[in-house]
Amino acid sequence: MKHVGKMKSNSARVVVVYRTLPGDPHSALVVGTQGLTDMYHDGLMTVVESDSGQAANELAELLAVRKFADGSNMLAHLHSNAHLVKVPTNTVVMTPDTKSQIPLDELNNLIATQKGIKLEDLAVNDGSDQSKTVADKKETSTVSKSETKGIELSPAEMRSRADALFKEAQRLRKDADALDPPKTKKTAKAEA
Repeated sequence: MKHVGKMKSNSARVVVVYRTLPGDPHSALVVGTQGLTDMYHDGLMTVVESDSGQAANELAELLAVRKFADGSNMLAHLHSNAHLVKVPTNTVVMTPDTKSQIPLDELNNLIATQKGIKLEDLAVNDGSDQSKTVADKKETSTVSKSETKGIELSPAEMRSRADALFKEAQRLRKDADALDPPKTKKTAKAEA
């Protein structure tokens, strides 16, 4: 399963939120799953295991638009409650299934090689770096920079983000309708 791993030193289970960091390609942000209460652990793992979670390049992109059962934004909650921990990538072992293991630093190097970019360019950047990546030069399809803050998205990631936003819009519509039910055609005609 994508985004799931463990620490080399003590085998503590972690979810990798960012595989690399801007300006620090040898560090990652992880969440130790044992430090979460059941509600937050279950909510996080539901997102990780979802089709959208498995399609996401960086889990943080999805956590930024998802909410825990208590209504708190997942990424913001993990950050504000000090669950996001910066660790060296060579201290994390990714465990995509029960039989496979690959150190995160090796995985990052493989991904960078496959994309034809340097490891330093693998990190999601916040848009403040105006340098062009190889992907920009190849004129790949991207979502508008204002929407992604400079993040290059693959078609699968675009679909994943669109699905997450659509589900959030449906949830908000349902909540709004519960608070103030829309007028039906019969009701509108009766009032006229």
